[in-house]
Amino acid sequence: MDIRHGSFQGGTPLSQNYETVEDAVNEAANQAVHACCQGTFSVGGVMLDNTGYVLNALHNNVVEAGMTFDPTAHGERQLIDWYYDQLSQGALLPPPEAITIVTSLDPCCMCSGAILGSGFNVVSAAFDTFSGINYTTQADFPSLTPALRAMAQTTFSYPEVNGDSCFARPATSAPVADFFSQTVIDQNTQALCLSVFEATLGTVQDTVNHDLPLDELLDPATLALDDPIVVALKAVYPQALSYKAPSPGTPDVGLASLLLDAAARDVEQGGKGSSVAFLDAFGNLMLCLPGNQAHSPAHTPFMLTTRTWAQLRHQLFQQEGERTLQYLGHPKFGTFVLTLGHDTSAASLMDLGAYGSTMEEALPADNPYSLQYVVPSIPQSELTAWCQTLPPLYSQSIGVYPQQVTDQALIDAVTEGLPQAISRSEASYA
Repeated sequence: MDIRHGSFQGGTPLSQNYETVEDAVNEAANQAVHACCQGTFSVGGVMLDNTGYVLNALHNNVVEAGMTFDPTAHGERQLIDWYYDQLSQGALLPPPEAITIVTSLDPCCMCSGAILGSGFNVVSAAFDTFSGINYTTQADFPSLTPALRAMAQTTFSYPEVNGDSCFARPATSAPVADFFSQTVIDQNTQALCLSVFEATLGTVQDTVNHDLPLDELLDPATLALDDPIVVALKAVYPQALSYKAPSPGTPDVGLASLLLDAAARDVEQGGKGSSVAFLDAFGNLMLCLPGNQAHSPAHTPFMLTTRTWAQLRHQLFQQEGERTLQYLGHPKFGTFVLTLGHDTSAASLMDLGAYGSTMEEALPADNPYSLQYVVPSIPQSELTAWCQTLPPLYSQSIGVYPQQVTDQALIDAVTEGLPQAISRSEASYA
């Protein structure tokens, strides 16, 4: 099917072309206003093909009904997943390099990783000096490796903003796509994009972190097997509650087989053999999932794990109310355990950004290592140095610094078992 004959915005046809950057940014700003009224981060975006035809327009959906629905539901990430969803259904779409995402705000680390990993072009209306990938506003992209930086400088555009106010700026980075007949943003449009985001930022961050404190959480392992919370949890991940760490935040060798099983499925689904376990504040295993990068580059194990946890809590809250929050706590009190550690790739940039979006504020003082890995991909010193180059939200405010697990038996078991698990999976898949 050719969706050029029926684009979608929440199911509403958008059949039109944007011939100027101003028109496209206006649509992104309109989406940001809708996000503001929903009570979520006020950012919006529109996806255009290489003629300026509107493929889709979406806004941030992190918060729905006053509660976190999906910490990864930024406009850009949703547009990218929408694109790959359409491809899987047989839609005829241009390749990513022939598509431009116009966004009201400079993409965060998560969305930048998704964009760079897929190959889309992007036009940003407003700078974001706290969490944007171009937080220096100089298009030097200090968080990126030289190869990714060169890619960003040819695919990320920051058009000229006219006027004589503080919102005016010259164009930087890559030129905008040549299908635009006019390439300047009006200062009032750019001001709207920035101000509507800043007006609700603090309120939405508070909403994301409005949860029960640690001392009011209850252990879900004490619930009966037929309790609705346990039933819903096991429907998502049948082996939930089958493992408990010796103490919170300290996974041991008992987690190895579960991580390896999920890593094998990750290979079958287009990954390189990683997986992510989420342990709650009591050390209970709640989820252990592979990715599905054969479907979308944005479906890494971490992305799917944090999304699944948030959506499970959101769904159960509608049914069980506050009781859900007693047993399924905010992820900042738990521990994410990755089979493979981060490197400096676009996928790792996306995952670290998604972790930051999951936390949204400084980590609890008694749980500073809620992001751990088993097998390193690069030395810890190199990983820490790279994290220090991330935008201030991640490197300073939250403290996004992954650490290796401390249990040597777990490290040894996964290190030794991972090649075999991958080989078995590849043989089975072949």
